Amino acid sequence: MQGLSERQYAAHAGLSRGAIQKAKAAGRLVMLPDGSIDAAASDARRAEATDSSKTRRAPAPALKPVPETAVAAVGDTLREQGLAAPAVGGGTTFLQAKTANEVLKAQERRLRLQKLKGELVDRARAETLTFRLAREARDAWVTWPARVAALMAAELTASLGGGVEVEAASMQKVLEAHVRAQLDGLADVGAGSA
Repeated sequence: MQGLSERQYAAHAGLSRGAIQKAKAAGRLVMLPDGSIDAAASDARRAEATDSSKTRRAPAPALKPVPETAVAAVGDTLREQGLAAPAVGGGTTFLQAKTANEVLKAQERRLRLQKLKGELVDRARAETLTFRLAREARDAWVTWPARVAALMAAELTASLGGGVEVEAASMQKVLEAHVRAQLDGLADVGAGSA
């Protein structure tokens, strides 16, 4: 056999065997003397005789390039889970991207479940509550010297004996200075850790 059989040419052309038989009957194929099909000549004749607007093959879709940030995100997700990640600029396989997507969906479901169970709280709400509690504690400490200065002065006067008298106003000023120094130190620690 010099050329291709109907079955072979159908596979070559990407058509059904029935379509090849119809093309053969209509004279759109070039046949060799042994009854086989001359593939190159038949391809050319079919191309001339075929109206391209009536072909069933859909044009290949134009693929948009994937942004590097998306590829980097896939790599980051895979590395976080201890999986092999593509090298930078090395390209990401479909399987790697699909794995990263499944990992992210599982993480999202876990977070949603933890939130439903009450294990997670809204960050903005937690920050607001923490700020309010810290402000209340600070305000309580700022007003503390005024409340206890007179009592402390009286106790110190009694413990030192009758000759030495500790003034409540002086005691309050000293206490206020030390409390404010302590609060300023705590504020610096809080700001540094944020």
